[in-house]
Amino acid sequence: MTDVPTAETVLRVSANSPPQSVAAAISKSISDSSHYPSLRAIGHGAVGQTVKALAIARGYVAPRGIDLAFIVGFETIINDEEREISAMTFRCFAR
Repeated sequence: MTDVPTAETVLRVSANSPPQSVAAAISKSISDSSHYPSLRAIGHGAVGQTVKALAIARGYVAPRGIDLAFIVGFETIINDEEREISAMTFRCFAR
């Protein structure tokens, strides 16, 4: 049997996203499917909410023995108006 690559889970975070809800989604993704999601944020407000959510999510998964970490990067994406914009991405993994 060969392994079929699965689509990466990308959670889009906005400036209005509640950090507790995003943290719960991260934790659920890890516990339900053992996939570590990536988070995408556009704008300083969204980046702030993402960082808060990651800090909260670390606390959610720590009792299960998971040391959640992430790598920060940038992506260029095409928005609804067909314009290129930069987004910050946070790729989660376990240490």
